[in-house]
Amino acid sequence: MSKLRLSACVALMAGLAFGQDNLQPAAPDARIAAALQQVSAAQIRGDIEKLVSFGTRATLSAQDAEAIASGRGIGAAREWIKSEFDRYSRGCGGCLEVKTDTFTEQPGDRIPQPTEITNVYAVLKGTDPESAKRIVLVTGHYDSRNSGALDGKADAPGANDDGSGSAVSLECARVLSKLKFPATIIFLTVAGEEQGLNGSTHFAKMAKEQGWQVEAVLNNDIVGGDKSPEQDHSVVRVFSEGLPSAASEQEVRRIRALGGENDSSSRELARYIGDVGKSYDAGIRPVMIFRLDRYLRGGDHSAFNQQGFAAVRFTEFREDYHHQHQNIRTENGIEYGDLPKFVDFDYVAAVTRLNAATLAALASAPAPPANVRLLTKELENDSTLTWQEPPGGRATGYEILWRTTSSPDWEHVEKVGNVLKATLHLSKDNVIFAVRAVDAEGHQSLPVTPMPEP
Repeated sequence: MSKLRLSACVALMAGLAFGQDNLQPAAPDARIAAALQQVSAAQIRGDIEKLVSFGTRATLSAQDAEAIASGRGIGAAREWIKSEFDRYSRGCGGCLEVKTDTFTEQPGDRIPQPTEITNVYAVLKGTDPESAKRIVLVTGHYDSRNSGALDGKADAPGANDDGSGSAVSLECARVLSKLKFPATIIFLTVAGEEQGLNGSTHFAKMAKEQGWQVEAVLNNDIVGGDKSPEQDHSVVRVFSEGLPSAASEQEVRRIRALGGENDSSSRELARYIGDVGKSYDAGIRPVMIFRLDRYLRGGDHSAFNQQGFAAVRFTEFREDYHHQHQNIRTENGIEYGDLPKFVDFDYVAAVTRLNAATLAALASAPAPPANVRLLTKELENDSTLTWQEPPGGRATGYEILWRTTSSPDWEHVEKVGNVLKATLHLSKDNVIFAVRAVDAEGHQSLPVTPMPEP
Protein backbone atom coordinates (compact mmCIF):
# COMPACT_ATOMS: atom_id res chain seq x y z
CA MET A 1 0.00 0.00 0.00
CA SER A 2 1.36 3.42 -0.93
CA LYS A 3 1.95 6.20 1.55
CA LEU A 4 -0.35 8.38 -0.56
CA ARG A 5 -3.23 5.97 -0.04
CA LEU A 6 -2.52 5.68 3.66
CA SER A 7 -2.60 9.42 4.18
CA ALA A 8 -5.34 10.36 1.72
CA CYS A 9 -7.99 12.78 2.97
CA VAL A 10 -11.17 13.28 0.99
CA ALA A 11 -13.17 16.44 1.71
CA LEU A 12 -16.88 15.94 1.11
CA MET A 13 -19.72 18.44 1.02
CA ALA A 14 -22.50 16.40 2.61
CA GLY A 15 -25.51 18.61 2.09
CA LEU A 16 -27.88 15.65 2.29
CA ALA A 17 -27.56 15.41 6.06
CA PHE A 18 -31.15 16.39 6.79
CA GLY A 19 -32.54 16.05 3.29
CA GLN A 20 -33.75 13.15 1.24
CA ASP A 21 -32.36 9.70 1.98
CA ASN A 22 -29.78 8.78 -0.68
CA LEU A 23 -29.04 5.30 0.65
CA GLN A 24 -30.04 2.68 -1.91
CA PRO A 25 -30.11 -1.12 -1.49
CA ALA A 26 -27.01 -2.93 -2.69
CA ALA A 27 -27.34 -4.75 -6.00
CA PRO A 28 -28.03 -8.43 -5.32
CA ASP A 29 -25.33 -11.00 -5.97
CA ALA A 30 -26.75 -13.20 -8.75
CA ARG A 31 -25.15 -16.30 -7.27
CA ILE A 32 -26.77 -15.71 -3.88
CA ALA A 33 -30.12 -14.83 -5.45
CA ALA A 34 -30.08 -18.10 -7.40
CA ALA A 35 -29.26 -20.08 -4.26
CA LEU A 36 -32.25 -18.60 -2.44
CA GLN A 37 -34.51 -20.11 -5.06
CA GLN A 38 -33.37 -23.54 -3.90
CA VAL A 39 -34.97 -23.09 -0.47
CA SER A 40 -37.85 -25.57 -0.35
CA ALA A 41 -41.00 -25.28 1.77
CA ALA A 42 -41.56 -29.00 1.14
CA GLN A 43 -38.12 -29.85 2.51
CA ILE A 44 -38.74 -27.64 5.54
CA ARG A 45 -42.09 -29.31 6.13
CA GLY A 46 -40.40 -32.71 6.00
CA ASP A 47 -37.76 -31.58 8.49
CA ILE A 48 -40.31 -30.23 10.97
CA GLU A 49 -42.56 -33.27 10.68
CA LYS A 50 -39.56 -35.53 11.23
CA LEU A 51 -38.59 -33.63 14.36
CA VAL A 52 -42.15 -33.92 15.64
CA SER A 53 -42.13 -37.67 14.94
CA PHE A 54 -39.71 -38.22 17.84
CA GLY A 55 -42.64 -37.61 20.20
CA THR A 56 -40.73 -35.43 22.62
CA ARG A 57 -37.43 -33.63 22.30
CA ALA A 58 -37.43 -32.44 25.89
CA THR A 59 -33.89 -32.03 27.20
CA LEU A 60 -34.83 -34.37 30.05
CA SER A 61 -36.22 -37.05 27.73
CA ALA A 62 -34.48 -40.36 27.07
CA GLN A 63 -31.29 -40.43 25.02
CA ASP A 64 -29.97 -43.92 25.75
CA ALA A 65 -29.26 -46.41 22.96
CA GLU A 66 -32.62 -48.13 23.33
CA ALA A 67 -34.55 -44.85 23.08
CA ILE A 68 -32.49 -43.77 20.07
CA ALA A 69 -33.18 -47.11 18.35
CA SER A 70 -36.91 -46.75 19.06
CA GLY A 71 -36.96 -43.24 17.56
CA ARG A 72 -38.26 -41.41 20.60
CA GLY A 73 -36.69 -38.63 22.63
CA ILE A 74 -34.04 -35.99 22.26
CA GLY A 75 -31.26 -38.50 21.63
CA ALA A 76 -33.01 -39.84 18.53
CA ALA A 77 -33.63 -36.29 17.31
CA ARG A 78 -29.98 -35.43 17.85
CA GLU A 79 -28.78 -38.40 15.83
CA TRP A 80 -31.17 -37.59 12.99
CA ILE A 81 -30.00 -33.96 12.81
CA LYS A 82 -26.41 -35.12 12.69
CA SER A 83 -27.24 -37.61 9.92
CA GLU A 84 -28.85 -34.81 7.88
CA PHE A 85 -25.75 -32.62 8.17
CA ASP A 86 -23.67 -35.65 7.19
CA ARG A 87 -25.92 -36.21 4.18
CA TYR A 88 -25.55 -32.63 3.03
CA SER A 89 -21.80 -32.92 3.43
CA ARG A 90 -21.67 -36.02 1.24
CA GLY A 91 -23.67 -34.10 -1.35
CA CYS A 92 -21.00 -31.39 -1.56
CA GLY A 93 -18.00 -33.70 -1.52
CA GLY A 94 -17.33 -33.41 2.21
CA CYS A 95 -17.50 -29.61 2.33
CA LEU A 96 -19.14 -29.64 5.78
CA GLU A 97 -17.34 -30.60 8.95
CA VAL A 98 -20.08 -32.10 11.12
CA LYS A 99 -19.42 -31.86 14.86
CA THR A 100 -21.04 -32.21 18.26
CA ASP A 101 -20.51 -30.23 21.44
CA THR A 102 -21.45 -32.49 24.35
CA PHE A 103 -21.30 -31.55 28.03
CA THR A 104 -22.98 -32.40 31.33
CA GLU A 105 -25.22 -29.72 32.80
CA GLN A 106 -25.24 -29.81 36.58
CA PRO A 107 -28.52 -29.61 38.57
CA GLY A 108 -30.30 -26.26 38.55
CA ASP A 109 -33.80 -24.77 38.45
CA ARG A 110 -34.95 -26.89 35.49
CA ILE A 111 -32.23 -29.55 35.58
CA PRO A 112 -33.10 -31.91 38.48
CA GLN A 113 -30.10 -34.20 37.96
CA PRO A 114 -26.83 -34.05 35.95
CA THR A 115 -27.94 -34.12 32.32
CA GLU A 116 -25.98 -34.64 29.12
CA ILE A 117 -26.67 -31.95 26.54
CA THR A 118 -25.43 -32.05 22.95
CA ASN A 119 -25.26 -29.27 20.39
CA VAL A 120 -24.99 -30.42 16.77
CA TYR A 121 -23.40 -28.24 14.11
CA ALA A 122 -21.85 -28.19 10.66
CA VAL A 123 -18.99 -25.94 9.57
CA LEU A 124 -18.67 -24.65 6.00
CA LYS A 125 -15.05 -23.52 6.05
CA GLY A 126 -14.20 -20.33 4.22
CA THR A 127 -12.04 -20.59 1.13
CA ASP A 128 -9.79 -17.62 1.89
CA PRO A 129 -7.14 -18.41 4.54
CA GLU A 130 -7.47 -15.06 6.30
CA SER A 131 -11.20 -14.50 5.78
CA ALA A 132 -11.96 -18.06 6.94
CA LYS A 133 -11.16 -16.93 10.49
CA ARG A 134 -14.34 -14.85 10.37
CA ILE A 135 -17.48 -16.77 11.34
CA VAL A 136 -21.15 -16.09 10.72
CA LEU A 137 -23.57 -18.44 12.44
CA VAL A 138 -27.23 -19.46 12.21
CA THR A 139 -28.90 -21.34 15.07
CA GLY A 140 -32.15 -22.77 16.37
CA HIS A 141 -32.88 -25.00 19.35
CA TYR A 142 -34.02 -28.56 18.71
CA ASP A 143 -35.27 -29.32 22.22
CA SER A 144 -38.98 -28.92 22.97
CA ARG A 145 -41.31 -28.80 25.98
CA ASN A 146 -44.96 -29.11 26.90
CA SER A 147 -46.87 -27.65 29.87
CA GLY A 148 -44.35 -29.10 32.31
CA ALA A 149 -40.79 -27.83 32.11
CA LEU A 150 -39.58 -31.03 33.84
CA ASP A 151 -41.77 -33.44 31.85
CA GLY A 152 -39.49 -35.65 29.78
CA LYS A 153 -42.04 -38.36 29.02
CA ALA A 154 -45.27 -36.91 27.59
CA ASP A 155 -45.43 -35.72 23.99
CA ALA A 156 -43.88 -32.32 23.27
CA PRO A 157 -44.04 -31.95 19.47
CA GLY A 158 -42.35 -28.52 19.28
CA ALA A 159 -43.23 -27.95 15.64
CA ASN A 160 -42.93 -24.17 15.87
CA ASP A 161 -40.93 -23.88 19.10
CA ASP A 162 -38.44 -24.64 17.85
CA GLY A 163 -38.70 -27.17 15.08
CA SER A 164 -39.08 -24.18 12.79
CA GLY A 165 -35.75 -22.64 13.88
CA SER A 166 -33.96 -25.98 13.61
CA ALA A 167 -35.38 -26.37 10.11
CA VAL A 168 -33.96 -22.94 9.18
CA SER A 169 -30.45 -24.06 10.19
CA LEU A 170 -30.81 -27.37 8.35
CA GLU A 171 -32.19 -25.80 5.16
CA CYS A 172 -29.55 -23.06 5.15
CA ALA A 173 -26.92 -25.82 5.37
CA ARG A 174 -28.49 -27.78 2.53
CA VAL A 175 -28.67 -24.78 0.21
CA LEU A 176 -25.51 -22.83 1.06
CA SER A 177 -23.24 -25.90 1.22
CA LYS A 178 -23.52 -25.97 -2.57
CA LEU A 179 -21.61 -22.65 -2.71
CA LYS A 180 -18.22 -21.44 -1.54
CA PHE A 181 -17.55 -18.29 0.47
CA PRO A 182 -14.38 -16.52 1.66
CA ALA A 183 -15.57 -16.55 5.30
CA THR A 184 -16.81 -19.46 7.41
CA ILE A 185 -20.48 -20.28 8.06
CA ILE A 186 -21.63 -22.43 10.99
CA PHE A 187 -25.05 -24.10 10.94
CA LEU A 188 -25.96 -24.84 14.56
CA THR A 189 -28.75 -26.57 16.46
CA VAL A 190 -28.63 -26.40 20.25
CA ALA A 191 -30.39 -28.22 23.08
CA GLY A 192 -31.32 -27.13 26.59
CA GLU A 193 -32.94 -23.85 25.57
CA GLU A 194 -36.17 -24.60 27.38
CA GLN A 195 -34.26 -25.50 30.55
CA GLY A 196 -32.33 -22.22 30.66
CA LEU A 197 -30.35 -21.57 27.44
CA ASN A 198 -27.93 -24.31 28.50
CA GLY A 199 -26.73 -25.40 25.07
CA SER A 200 -26.22 -21.92 23.64
CA THR A 201 -24.51 -20.73 26.82
CA HIS A 202 -22.01 -23.58 26.62
CA PHE A 203 -21.41 -23.09 22.91
CA ALA A 204 -20.98 -19.31 23.18
CA LYS A 205 -18.52 -19.69 26.06
CA MET A 206 -16.58 -22.27 24.05
CA ALA A 207 -16.41 -19.88 21.09
CA LYS A 208 -15.17 -17.08 23.35
CA GLU A 209 -12.60 -19.22 25.13
CA GLN A 210 -11.23 -20.56 21.85
CA GLY A 211 -10.98 -17.08 20.35
CA TRP A 212 -13.42 -17.59 17.51
CA GLN A 213 -14.04 -14.46 15.44
CA VAL A 214 -17.83 -14.73 15.47
CA GLU A 215 -19.06 -11.74 13.49
CA ALA A 216 -22.79 -12.44 13.50
CA VAL A 217 -25.25 -14.84 15.14
CA LEU A 218 -28.73 -15.32 13.68
CA ASN A 219 -31.02 -17.06 16.17
CA ASN A 220 -34.32 -18.39 14.84
CA ASP A 221 -36.86 -19.24 17.51
CA ILE A 222 -40.60 -19.53 16.78
CA VAL A 223 -40.48 -18.66 13.09
CA GLY A 224 -43.32 -20.97 12.04
CA GLY A 225 -45.81 -18.23 11.19
CA ASP A 226 -48.51 -19.76 13.38
CA LYS A 227 -51.81 -19.82 11.47
CA SER A 228 -53.66 -17.63 13.92
CA PRO A 229 -56.22 -15.14 12.55
CA GLU A 230 -54.18 -12.04 13.40
CA GLN A 231 -50.84 -13.31 12.17
CA ASP A 232 -48.95 -11.09 9.71
CA HIS A 233 -47.18 -13.46 7.34
CA SER A 234 -45.48 -10.62 5.47
CA VAL A 235 -43.04 -9.73 8.26
CA VAL A 236 -40.66 -11.29 10.77
CA ARG A 237 -39.45 -9.55 13.90
CA VAL A 238 -35.71 -9.08 14.44
CA PHE A 239 -34.82 -8.39 18.07
CA SER A 240 -31.46 -6.84 19.02
CA GLU A 241 -29.94 -5.55 22.25
CA GLY A 242 -29.14 -1.86 22.77
CA LEU A 243 -26.59 -1.42 25.55
CA PRO A 244 -24.32 -4.48 25.14
CA SER A 245 -24.80 -6.93 27.99
CA ALA A 246 -21.07 -7.68 27.91
CA ALA A 247 -20.07 -4.02 28.26
CA SER A 248 -18.04 -2.94 31.28
CA GLU A 249 -19.11 0.01 33.43
CA GLN A 250 -16.53 2.17 31.69
CA GLU A 251 -17.84 1.16 28.28
CA VAL A 252 -21.42 1.88 29.33
CA ARG A 253 -20.41 5.36 30.50
CA ARG A 254 -18.71 6.00 27.17
CA ILE A 255 -21.74 4.76 25.21
CA ARG A 256 -24.01 7.09 27.17
CA ALA A 257 -21.67 10.03 26.72
CA LEU A 258 -21.55 9.50 22.96
CA GLY A 259 -25.26 8.80 22.54
CA GLY A 260 -24.47 5.32 21.22
CA GLU A 261 -27.24 3.40 23.00
CA ASN A 262 -28.75 2.54 19.63
CA ASP A 263 -25.53 1.39 17.96
CA SER A 264 -24.45 -1.87 19.54
CA SER A 265 -22.90 -4.43 17.20
CA SER A 266 -26.14 -6.43 17.45
CA ARG A 267 -28.16 -3.42 16.39
CA GLU A 268 -25.87 -2.88 13.40
CA LEU A 269 -26.43 -6.53 12.50
CA ALA A 270 -30.20 -5.96 12.67
CA ARG A 271 -29.86 -2.99 10.33
CA TYR A 272 -27.74 -5.11 7.99
CA ILE A 273 -30.52 -7.72 7.89
CA GLY A 274 -32.94 -4.94 7.00
CA ASP A 275 -30.70 -3.90 4.10
CA VAL A 276 -30.39 -7.51 2.92
CA GLY A 277 -34.17 -7.76 2.96
CA LYS A 278 -34.31 -4.83 0.53
CA SER A 279 -31.65 -6.28 -1.79
CA TYR A 280 -33.00 -9.83 -2.04
CA ASP A 281 -36.53 -11.02 -2.66
CA ALA A 282 -36.91 -13.36 0.29
CA GLY A 283 -40.67 -13.04 0.38
CA ILE A 284 -40.71 -11.49 3.83
CA ARG A 285 -39.84 -8.14 5.39
CA PRO A 286 -37.68 -7.93 8.52
CA VAL A 287 -39.01 -5.53 11.15
CA MET A 288 -36.45 -4.32 13.66
CA ILE A 289 -37.55 -4.46 17.30
CA PHE A 290 -35.19 -2.39 19.43
CA ARG A 291 -35.32 -4.71 22.42
CA LEU A 292 -33.18 -7.67 23.47
CA ASP A 293 -36.14 -10.03 23.16
CA ARG A 294 -39.87 -10.14 23.70
CA TYR A 295 -41.02 -8.33 26.82
CA LEU A 296 -39.39 -9.94 29.89
CA ARG A 297 -38.52 -13.05 27.88
CA GLY A 298 -35.31 -14.46 26.47
CA GLY A 299 -33.64 -16.69 23.92
CA ASP A 300 -30.40 -18.27 22.78
CA HIS A 301 -29.03 -15.14 21.10
CA SER A 302 -28.67 -13.51 24.53
CA ALA A 303 -26.15 -16.21 25.51
CA PHE A 304 -23.98 -15.02 22.62
CA ASN A 305 -24.56 -11.37 23.56
CA GLN A 306 -23.24 -12.12 27.04
CA GLN A 307 -19.96 -13.23 25.48
CA GLY A 308 -19.70 -10.02 23.47
CA PHE A 309 -20.91 -11.37 20.11
CA ALA A 310 -23.35 -9.59 17.80
CA ALA A 311 -26.52 -11.68 17.90
CA VAL A 312 -30.18 -11.18 17.01
CA ARG A 313 -33.41 -13.16 17.24
CA PHE A 314 -35.91 -13.84 14.44
CA THR A 315 -39.48 -14.50 15.65
CA GLU A 316 -42.86 -14.50 13.92
CA PHE A 317 -44.96 -11.35 14.22
CA ARG A 318 -47.65 -12.71 16.53
CA GLU A 319 -47.27 -15.76 18.75
CA ASP A 320 -50.19 -18.01 19.67
CA TYR A 321 -49.69 -19.11 23.26
CA HIS A 322 -52.21 -21.95 22.89
CA HIS A 323 -49.57 -23.57 20.68
CA GLN A 324 -46.52 -23.02 22.87
CA HIS A 325 -45.47 -24.91 26.00
CA GLN A 326 -48.78 -26.77 26.08
CA ASN A 327 -49.82 -30.40 26.40
CA ILE A 328 -51.79 -31.58 23.37
CA ARG A 329 -55.50 -31.33 24.20
CA THR A 330 -58.78 -29.63 23.33
CA GLU A 331 -60.58 -27.56 25.96
CA ASN A 332 -63.68 -25.42 25.42
CA GLY A 333 -63.26 -25.81 21.70
CA ILE A 334 -59.64 -24.56 21.76
CA GLU A 335 -56.85 -26.77 20.43
CA TYR A 336 -53.67 -26.71 22.47
CA GLY A 337 -50.25 -28.02 21.48
CA ASP A 338 -47.36 -27.14 19.18
CA LEU A 339 -48.40 -29.23 16.17
CA PRO A 340 -47.29 -29.10 12.51
CA LYS A 341 -50.79 -28.24 11.32
CA PHE A 342 -50.44 -24.79 12.86
CA VAL A 343 -47.17 -24.06 11.01
CA ASP A 344 -47.06 -22.11 7.73
CA PHE A 345 -44.21 -23.83 5.89
CA ASP A 346 -44.07 -21.17 3.17
CA TYR A 347 -43.50 -18.61 5.91
CA VAL A 348 -40.62 -20.66 7.35
CA ALA A 349 -39.16 -20.88 3.85
CA ALA A 350 -39.28 -17.09 3.52
CA VAL A 351 -37.53 -16.66 6.88
CA THR A 352 -34.95 -19.20 5.74
CA ARG A 353 -34.27 -17.24 2.55
CA LEU A 354 -33.72 -14.06 4.60
CA ASN A 355 -31.32 -15.91 6.90
CA ALA A 356 -29.49 -17.54 3.99
CA ALA A 357 -29.16 -14.22 2.15
CA THR A 358 -27.72 -12.56 5.27
CA LEU A 359 -25.27 -15.40 5.91
CA ALA A 360 -24.13 -15.44 2.29
CA ALA A 361 -23.81 -11.65 2.06
CA LEU A 362 -21.70 -11.48 5.22
CA ALA A 363 -19.57 -14.49 4.27
CA SER A 364 -18.93 -12.95 0.84
CA ALA A 365 -18.05 -9.49 2.15
CA PRO A 366 -14.69 -8.22 3.38
CA ALA A 367 -14.10 -7.87 7.09
CA PRO A 368 -15.32 -4.60 8.65
CA PRO A 369 -12.82 -1.75 8.77
CA ALA A 370 -10.60 -1.76 11.83
CA ASN A 371 -9.97 0.93 14.46
CA VAL A 372 -12.57 3.39 13.16
CA ARG A 373 -12.05 6.77 14.79
CA LEU A 374 -13.68 10.21 14.78
CA LEU A 375 -11.13 12.98 15.32
CA THR A 376 -12.05 15.31 18.19
CA LYS A 377 -8.85 17.28 18.96
CA GLU A 378 -10.20 20.47 17.40
CA LEU A 379 -13.59 22.08 17.98
CA GLU A 380 -14.99 22.27 14.46
CA ASN A 381 -18.18 21.64 12.55
CA ASP A 382 -16.54 19.36 9.98
CA SER A 383 -16.07 15.71 10.94
CA THR A 384 -12.98 13.70 10.08
CA LEU A 385 -12.99 9.90 10.28
CA THR A 386 -10.06 7.54 10.01
CA TRP A 387 -9.85 3.75 9.91
CA GLN A 388 -7.49 0.93 9.15
CA GLU A 389 -7.66 -1.63 6.38
CA PRO A 390 -9.28 -4.84 7.63
CA PRO A 391 -7.37 -8.13 7.47
CA GLY A 392 -7.73 -10.27 4.40
CA GLY A 393 -6.87 -7.67 1.76
CA ARG A 394 -10.29 -7.97 0.11
CA ALA A 395 -11.54 -4.44 0.72
CA THR A 396 -11.27 -2.27 -2.40
CA GLY A 397 -13.12 0.74 -1.08
CA TYR A 398 -15.01 2.23 1.85
CA GLU A 399 -18.32 3.96 2.43
CA ILE A 400 -19.31 6.36 5.19
CA LEU A 401 -22.87 6.06 6.45
CA TRP A 402 -24.72 8.56 8.57
CA ARG A 403 -28.16 9.25 9.96
CA THR A 404 -29.80 11.79 12.19
CA THR A 405 -29.59 10.84 15.86
CA SER A 406 -33.34 10.19 16.00
CA SER A 407 -33.44 7.89 12.97
CA PRO A 408 -33.53 4.10 13.41
CA ASP A 409 -31.95 3.43 9.99
CA TRP A 410 -28.92 4.61 8.09
CA GLU A 411 -30.10 7.37 5.77
CA HIS A 412 -27.10 8.52 3.75
CA VAL A 413 -23.95 7.12 2.23
CA GLU A 414 -20.81 8.60 0.70
CA LYS A 415 -18.45 6.41 -1.29
CA VAL A 416 -14.99 7.66 -0.43
CA GLY A 417 -12.92 5.20 -2.45
CA ASN A 418 -9.88 3.25 -1.36
CA VAL A 419 -8.71 5.71 1.31
CA LEU A 420 -8.32 5.51 5.06
CA LYS A 421 -9.37 9.02 6.00
CA ALA A 422 -12.21 11.32 5.02
CA THR A 423 -13.62 14.67 6.11
CA LEU A 424 -17.32 15.42 5.83
CA HIS A 425 -18.93 18.85 6.01
CA LEU A 426 -21.22 17.63 8.80
CA SER A 427 -21.32 18.31 12.52
CA LYS A 428 -20.68 15.24 14.64
CA ASP A 429 -23.15 16.75 17.13
CA ASN A 430 -26.09 16.14 14.82
CA VAL A 431 -25.54 12.74 13.22
CA ILE A 432 -24.31 9.21 13.88
CA PHE A 433 -21.51 7.97 11.61
CA ALA A 434 -20.31 4.54 10.57
CA VAL A 435 -17.82 3.14 8.06
CA ARG A 436 -18.10 -0.08 6.07
CA ALA A 437 -15.75 -1.87 3.68
CA VAL A 438 -16.72 -2.93 0.16
CA ASP A 439 -15.08 -5.45 -2.16
CA ALA A 440 -14.70 -5.39 -5.94
CA GLU A 441 -18.06 -7.15 -6.42
CA GLY A 442 -19.93 -4.71 -4.19
CA HIS A 443 -20.31 -6.94 -1.14
CA GLN A 444 -20.60 -4.75 1.96
CA SER A 445 -19.24 -5.44 5.43
CA LEU A 446 -21.06 -4.72 8.64
CA PRO A 447 -20.81 -1.01 9.48
CA VAL A 448 -18.63 0.13 12.36
CA THR A 449 -19.41 3.24 14.39
CA PRO A 450 -16.35 5.29 15.38
CA MET A 451 -14.75 5.84 18.75
CA PRO A 452 -13.43 9.35 19.57
CA GLU A 453 -9.79 10.00 18.78
CA PRO A 454 -8.51 12.97 20.81
